[in-house]
This record gives sequence, structure tokens and C-alpha cells, in this order.
Amino acid sequence: MLSLKKLFGKDEKFFDLLEAGADEARASVELFGQYLQALASDSGTGVSNDEFIQSRRKEKRLRQQMTDELGRTFVTPLEREDIEALSFALYRIPKQVEKIVERIGIYPGKLPATAFVRQAELMLQAADAVAFMVKQLRGGTTMEKIQEASDRLQFAEGEADKVMITLLKEIYHGPCDAKELVILQKIFEMVEQGVDRCRNAGNIVVQIVLKHS
Repeated sequence: MLSLKKLFGKDEKFFDLLEAGADEARASVELFGQYLQALASDSGTGVSNDEFIQSRRKEKRLRQQMTDELGRTFVTPLEREDIEALSFALYRIPKQVEKIVERIGIYPGKLPATAFVRQAELMLQAADAVAFMVKQLRGGTTMEKIQEASDRLQFAEGEADKVMITLLKEIYHGPCDAKELVILQKIFEMVEQGVDRCRNAGNIVVQIVLKHS
């Protein structure tokens, strides 16, 4: 049984910041799904680019708070690089989502938004797993619980790879001109990388738990 709470003592600020970061990362991914659903239904996005920018900025502020707290804390319960690595990995999730939306926003022509929906669903599954894993650190957890969540995360990442390959085959054999093909391929890859960002954060949690189990 891992009990990071004992290591942190009564000060739970690190838990609070990491959990807030995981929640914000998940919120950005959920917002992306809503954005795509609106595009696919031709109802207008209903979600502005500013909302993605604000999500990333919130995550950045949380990351800065974490850096400040680490600077004020003489003895840290975990290796500083582990705390910093997880904080940075969580920040990269909404940052990646923002980059995807920016690229979609400059796509010339009508974006086949339905093609991205399954990828977005898998990204949300991955973000859910990460949020669960981070929250497990508060008060103690077991490697079994973390491994179960990690398995879900790895499954989502594997499925996202398969979906991307299928989408690439479709555009390679479809009516897209060369310019559209290159742009769509890049966006498909960027969305798949969003799932990879979640996987990276989950892997850091696994390593932290293994160090203290």
C-alpha cells in the first residue's frame, strides 16, 4: 500500500495542485469533444477558441503555483523532478488540445469533423484514466488500482493508433487533393498525440507509485 499522504504530512497543497491540473486537462479534452460534435452537426461550434486558450492558461498557472511551492518547500515528499515532471505532463495536454483547435481553425474548406470524433472519445477515455490515477495518490493507493487505470490508458492509446491508421488509409484512397491530404494527415497525427500526452502523464504516475510501493 502506498501512502503518499504520510510522506506529505498534513500539507496537501501538492495533491490539490496535481488534482486540479488533472481536472483541467480532462476539461480541455471534454471541451474538444463538444467542439467536434458541434462542427459535425453543422450547428456552429458553440465553443470559442478563447475557451481552449483559457484552459491552457489555467493549467499554466497551476504549473507555476507548483513551481513556487516547490521553491518554498525545503523538504519535498517526492523527488522534485517527479513532481515537476507530472505537473509539466498535465500542462501539455490542454496545450496540445489548443494547438489542434488552432490547426482545425485554419483548415481550408469544410473539415470532415466526424472523422475526428472517435479519436476525441479515446482522448477523453485517456484523460479520465489520468485524472483517476492522479486522484489515487491522495491518501494512498495500491499498484493494482493504478495498473488497472494504466491498462485503460494504454488501451485507449493503442486504439487511437489504429483509428489514425484507418483514417489515413481513407484519405490516401479518397478524393482529397494533395494540399488537403497533407493538412488532414497532420491534424489526425496531432489528435493522436493528444492521447500520447495523456499516456505520458499516466506513465509518470505509475513510476511514482512504483518508487514508493
